[in-house]
Amino acid sequence: MKDSKSHIDLRTYIFLDSLQLQMASYISTVSRGFLPVGGQSSCIIEIAPGIEINALTDVAIKATNVLPGMQIVERAYGMLEIHSDNQGDTRMAGEAVLTAISQTEANRIRPRILTSQLIKNVDDHHAQLINRTRHGMMLLRGDTLYVLEMEPAGYAYYAANEAEKAANIKIIDVIGFGKFGRVYIGGPEAEVLECKTIVEKRLAEIIGREEY
Repeated sequence: MKDSKSHIDLRTYIFLDSLQLQMASYISTVSRGFLPVGGQSSCIIEIAPGIEINALTDVAIKATNVLPGMQIVERAYGMLEIHSDNQGDTRMAGEAVLTAISQTEANRIRPRILTSQLIKNVDDHHAQLINRTRHGMMLLRGDTLYVLEMEPAGYAYYAANEAEKAANIKIIDVIGFGKFGRVYIGGPEAEVLECKTIVEKRLAEIIGREEY
């Protein structure tokens, strides 16, 4: 770890103060680790190269009382989700990771929105296509669909959690690893429009370095 930490690129670093019920259930559906529940705090960390996330998981779970929900090692990037009932524990574990790689929160990459689409009054067959591969709630005929694509990918979990805080919507799917992150939100048009406004505002408020 000491030999490689200077080469680690901090892509995503974000704290979720309270996992919403759908978001916690979504992570539990796709997670291979220890499952979070609603109301717990969570920290999402994404780095490059991906293989180094193994060593950082070790740092996080030994630093304090947190549990790892997801650890994903893919070709280029690694992603870690940790959670706890205690916000202080979650923050402390995240800070231990930052210390281990000689970085600060300001060294993360600011999220950049690549796609922001609204599809109103979704057709039956379109909904069926999306529902075949989704891991969250069902998209139904007549719903409004909001598709948000961003980089770095890890911010997708934050965006989905903020969407659920903002309005009465359904989390259809969230992809928070790889080159791009994607969030699929469904529900009544007014609610989806409200969450779109707030989510994009929250993403714009995240401070970090410009990578693009």
